[in-house]
Amino acid sequence: MGVTGALAYKKLGTATDVENASPHRLIQMLLEGAIEKVNRSKYFIKKSMVAEKGEHISWAISIIGGLQGSLDKEKGGEIANTLNELYDYCTAQLAIANIQNSTEELDKVLSVLSEIKEGWDGIKEQAEAQ
Repeated sequence: MGVTGALAYKKLGTATDVENASPHRLIQMLLEGAIEKVNRSKYFIKKSMVAEKGEHISWAISIIGGLQGSLDKEKGGEIANTLNELYDYCTAQLAIANIQNSTEELDKVLSVLSEIKEGWDGIKEQAEAQ
């Protein structure tokens, strides 16, 4: 299978995963995607690949926007509000990282997203029982 075939297969697998995922798993996938994009941005900063860095930071911001958009602030109460503030923080830090080419700012975002993902992973059974 060539590179093009492998990429098509990966996209099909991802689409199938999304279609079959629980709401909890979808959030996990978004968090994983945001973390991946931030890590790739770090790589591109280190390689002085400005366009690619900007593209991946933008992608991470979009994913975080999707996570923010999924928050139910009425039902989620204080937790949803705290997550909203953390997502705002991450978006601001990503913008700073983009402007300053700062891997340190990206590390701050990775720390927050990793902590959110760890908490989300910890409630899997409870979330899926609902």
